Amino acid sequence: MNTSKRIKNKVSGLASTLRNYRTYHRYTGLVIGLFVLISSMTGILLGWKKDVELLQPPVVKGKTTNLKEWVSVADLAEAAYAGLDSAENITNNPIDRIEARPDKGMVKVLFTEGYWEVQVDGSTGKVLSVARRHSDWIEQIHDGSIISDLFKLVSMNVLGIGLLILSFTGFTLWFFPRRIRKLKNQ
Repeated sequence: MNTSKRIKNKVSGLASTLRNYRTYHRYTGLVIGLFVLISSMTGILLGWKKDVELLQPPVVKGKTTNLKEWVSVADLAEAAYAGLDSAENITNNPIDRIEARPDKGMVKVLFTEGYWEVQVDGSTGKVLSVARRHSDWIEQIHDGSIISDLFKLVSMNVLGIGLLILSFTGFTLWFFPRRIRKLKNQ
């Protein structure tokens, strides 16, 4: 087989592969485009959560950072329940988690329903702040867990695999035309 025919066959093979990859790239982009859009917009908001009070309440410092002077966790939880009830008239909202911030002298008590946060002074048990954490529901949209944990698992895998496919096909869509031109110029 002469060199000209061999080059023509290589160019034809690369062009065929390029057409297939263009199709894969287009449809993969369409499928994961919505996931990427939602993930990027919520990711931007989450990047600002510590700087924007609407997204996450600012941390209020407690009286002391000395843990030996702090009241019991049970007393802190009770103060948080009372603070949520008196500020927002909300009762029977179970605690999701308690985050101790020894360097700030306070405890954040996060509730399961309504994305409520109560900040309590670790040493006095005094309620420092009662507010909603909008960053929590934004994070759940960001990772898909707002629908379900199974959806989160599936959507994050689809997003990750889709981005890998887009990266690979995007590289070939950039590289193969250069290779074809180089072969044609031989």
